Amino acid sequence: MQNRVIWNDRKFDFGLPAEMFPMVVERLRGAPARLEEKVASLSHEVLTRRDGDTWTIAETIGHFTLVEHLWSGRLDDFLAGEKALRAPDRSKLHMQETDFNDEPVDGMLRIFRADREHLVERMYNLTGEQAVISAHHPRLDKPMRVIDSAFFAAEHDDHHLARITDLIHMWR
Repeated sequence: MQNRVIWNDRKFDFGLPAEMFPMVVERLRGAPARLEEKVASLSHEVLTRRDGDTWTIAETIGHFTLVEHLWSGRLDDFLAGEKALRAPDRSKLHMQETDFNDEPVDGMLRIFRADREHLVERMYNLTGEQAVISAHHPRLDKPMRVIDSAFFAAEHDDHHLARITDLIHMWR
């Protein structure tokens, strides 16, 4: 089963009830463990093998570490009462700028886990009212609440985890 959905082509209809916020945060909490388990036994060759012009598994892990700053920054935006959420800094999210294939994977996994634990702890401590604070999402061009942003991040995790699964199956 190939995951060929382009992330930036995805459309989202938000509307989860605020009561679902703890379950969405729990999805975010589990992503580092799922990623670690998925790549634990992979060789450097598999981690850095490229399928055409797509990211390698190591580059995808590096992307997880970079995008985590966007999720945290957007939470800052919500809590500061910003009308619009920050856009991603595309120069920092492109794999051509950083050669994650040469980085130790265990170090990237530790960074991702630490940053995600910090984000989840911040979200865990939000009130019900804070979970539904709204701001405008730049790419989707629609309002997004904190719970929607958490759901969006969890969907982003699953998108990349599914792609890693595809690559693992290709290289077996």
